[in-house]
Amino acid sequence: MAPRRPAAVGPEPADGAPRDARCTRRTFVGAVAAGALAAALPACGRRREVEGGFALPSVERGHLLRDVRLAPPAPPREDAAVVVVGGGVSGLSAAWRLVRAGVDGVRLLELEDVLGGTAAGGARAGIPFPWGAHYVPRPTREQRALVRLLEEVGAVRGFDAQGRALADEAQLCRAPQERLCVDGVWHDGLMPAAATTAEDRRQWERFEAEVAAFAARRDDAGRRAFAIPVAHSARDEDLLALDRTSMAAWLAAHGYDAPFLRWTVEYACRDDYGADLAHTSAWAGLHYFASRVAVPGDEPAPFLTWPDGNGRLVRALAAAVGDVVRTGCVVLRAQETADRGVVTWLDVARGTVHETHAPHVVVAVPRHVARRVVPVLRDEPHAFVTSPWVVANVSLDATPASRGFPTAWDNVRLGSPSLGYVVATHQADRLDAATVWTWYRAYVEQEPETVRASLLSRSWASLRDEVLADLAPGHEDLERHVVAVDVARWGHAMVRPEPGFLWGGVREAAARPRGRLHFAAADLGGLPLFEEAQWAGVRAAEEVLAARGTPPAESWL
Repeated sequence: MAPRRPAAVGPEPADGAPRDARCTRRTFVGAVAAGALAAALPACGRRREVEGGFALPSVERGHLLRDVRLAPPAPPREDAAVVVVGGGVSGLSAAWRLVRAGVDGVRLLELEDVLGGTAAGGARAGIPFPWGAHYVPRPTREQRALVRLLEEVGAVRGFDAQGRALADEAQLCRAPQERLCVDGVWHDGLMPAAATTAEDRRQWERFEAEVAAFAARRDDAGRRAFAIPVAHSARDEDLLALDRTSMAAWLAAHGYDAPFLRWTVEYACRDDYGADLAHTSAWAGLHYFASRVAVPGDEPAPFLTWPDGNGRLVRALAAAVGDVVRTGCVVLRAQETADRGVVTWLDVARGTVHETHAPHVVVAVPRHVARRVVPVLRDEPHAFVTSPWVVANVSLDATPASRGFPTAWDNVRLGSPSLGYVVATHQADRLDAATVWTWYRAYVEQEPETVRASLLSRSWASLRDEVLADLAPGHEDLERHVVAVDVARWGHAMVRPEPGFLWGGVREAAARPRGRLHFAAADLGGLPLFEEAQWAGVRAAEEVLAARGTPPAESWL
């Protein structure tokens, strides 16, 4: 979600298929949305039967890693120069860097039939939409890998005097960008006067001043206090100490107790990290705000976005790597022998087991998957906590009516347990036509394992009703316009930067190569951002290039 935040290119679904106790307004509205409206909705009657079903990810395929015990046959063998395991942003970026460096014989194996993971895009009735990540802030000159990709899609070209990329206006998010619903009425921006007190605004101004100071800070090496990627950040001890406390504790220690400010900061943590204030390190919480200010005194970077979100960037990566991709492959094992890496995988369509041998393997999957696939990691401590999400794409035959400020790109309701919705057709400026709203919810109220088990047992109809109940308070005629609700259950959507995780040494150690095995994923950077995933893939690819004896003349890191 924006301005907080959370592929193949997804096929179009077939029709019919698939806390703060002081904030009393939040408590009340959330209870109404989750309880009374959800109970009443099925009895209201709908104008038509709502279509839809479950989409990504393929839960059954993913659980083959956990549940299936295959007798090891003598599998057909093929040879490659480099095998990339995983076709999310990290894996695609690794293959992209290798192909651009002139490496022949790259092979990429992906579980799903589509690419991109949580950055995937899809479509219904010809309208594209995102299945997760849906924007990137305009980058700076230092973000070399991201700038190169955005140049390839024509989104940026050159830099201004401050080193900020010059963006194509058509690909920048158009106005109005965001609105907030308070008691059924929509207001411009996410901090309207109608929802705030004088004390809220006073504390927000003080918070912004502290963020500005962090954004302007540089260490002796010229590194920003909070940078994207995280690896470019300063290492001053007082900054690293922020990772050892929670954002909740930091706010309390600095006298930030205004309900709306706390709601706004927690919204950012739920949106980018799938965590509440207590389960987000202060370093990560401040990174969200300070890292998006390109130069001291600047406004936060504007967003580049597309109808299918970051699926647009996934399509560009997929086009760049071409036929090196093989989908529908469940990788069962990736290991190193005396002189090569060996990847054993199941062809889902044929039910056959294969081996691919290569001098180097890039394991570009989240750590919880890597620990199941790579034997030498199985005794590694469980240090990576991941947050479960639901993303629903709600297809509408026209934009439902709303009171107050008109529909924006990002639409948030005060007090809702969800993160609101973004409008897939916003860039087209066609409010009179059919549209898709992409609704997001990170489940932060319970332990992740409990939520994952619950999501697997819930029916599509129950999640459909949760989505529509959450949307209804801001749109009285919503039911008249709903055509379909397509739902993705992301059980491990994003790594959660809990206190002590980012700079405790675990993720840095996890990113190091194990012989011929190289590792890449957003969670190795510690923050679940597109930029981190892409950078990790490029880093792993450049490790491979160096190991092959052909280091790049110019690094993209």
